[in-house]
Amino acid sequence: MLTTLLLLAVSFLAYANGANDNFKGVASLFGSRTCSYRAAISWATVATFFGSLTALFLAQTLIRNFSGKGLVPDAIVGSPQFVLAVAGGAGATVLLASFLGFPISTTHGLTGALVGAGLASAPNALNFSMLGSTFIVPLLLSPLLAVATGATVYLGFRFARLRFGLTKEMCVCAGLETVIVPIPQPDGVFAAQSTPTLSVTMDQPATCAERYSGTVFGINAGCLLDSLHFMSAGAVSFARGLNDTPKIAALLLAASALDVRWGILIVATAIGLGGLLNARRVADTMSHKITEMNPGQGFAANLSTAALVTTASFHGLPVSTTHVSVGSLIGMGMVTRQTKWKPVLGVLASWVVTLPCAALLSAMLVRVLQLFQQT
Repeated sequence: MLTTLLLLAVSFLAYANGANDNFKGVASLFGSRTCSYRAAISWATVATFFGSLTALFLAQTLIRNFSGKGLVPDAIVGSPQFVLAVAGGAGATVLLASFLGFPISTTHGLTGALVGAGLASAPNALNFSMLGSTFIVPLLLSPLLAVATGATVYLGFRFARLRFGLTKEMCVCAGLETVIVPIPQPDGVFAAQSTPTLSVTMDQPATCAERYSGTVFGINAGCLLDSLHFMSAGAVSFARGLNDTPKIAALLLAASALDVRWGILIVATAIGLGGLLNARRVADTMSHKITEMNPGQGFAANLSTAALVTTASFHGLPVSTTHVSVGSLIGMGMVTRQTKWKPVLGVLASWVVTLPCAALLSAMLVRVLQLFQQT
């Protein structure tokens, strides 16, 4: 019975993670109108799943860090109450943000839940030095590094585009448009008459499809960019699965509920389902509310995110894919002067709330479970 509850709690957290995080790797594909929402989320699900499976071989440090060992006493880490409280507190926080359309960090939620459950279980035993060096510092530095990297990579690609002589193509819409024209009548009353009129419209990249013309090494620039864009989106999603899956599976391993292979597989499946069923609101925020982008700009942001998250995974640093992805988009948007600061500030505010909210919920769950244990 207890093992079943642990599995449900961790699966709930993994589902919430997929709902909030899966689309972040492919947001630029949808935002730049390179592909549809359905194609983007399908590609994200496949790439994330393979990243999750790869975590079996390459993410042992993250599994160890997010089991909570070293942060709180080992006796508490292995208790079912601790694992249930952490999974429940982090999962509820992330799923609520998904329904509200805020792209928050599951890593941040997990960190807050570990702290809240740890303080409720053993107030004087929390290892604050490890909390700062292993968790807080990477979470604070990663978005700042991502802003700088996103801006630098985009400027580098822009310089290369100009050197290759590639130009942008904008769409022009022409056709007949029905216009209502008022016709004065002898009795002083106006009569409405429909008149077909030829209209020509140009618009901004947000409305028109902006593409690239020219060739690079004999290859059509637009087709080459789209291919590289899809590959970079897949790389971000792969890196996200590699970085996030072991953090969640670590909870099962801490309680010795399952073998590591089964834990990774269950978490990977739940993450995929969460993305397929509940990612739409976060997708709209990431794709359209942070910055306008064309395919080239989206590709630059994706490449920055993939490089930073993959590097962090190999070194066992618990950075947030959300922070890195949003930071890269902001950096690119600052260079192009297209960043939408009002929604961006809302996203940043949700990041500030994530950790204390998850900590409070997990601490409350610890108290509730302790009361049940005493009765």
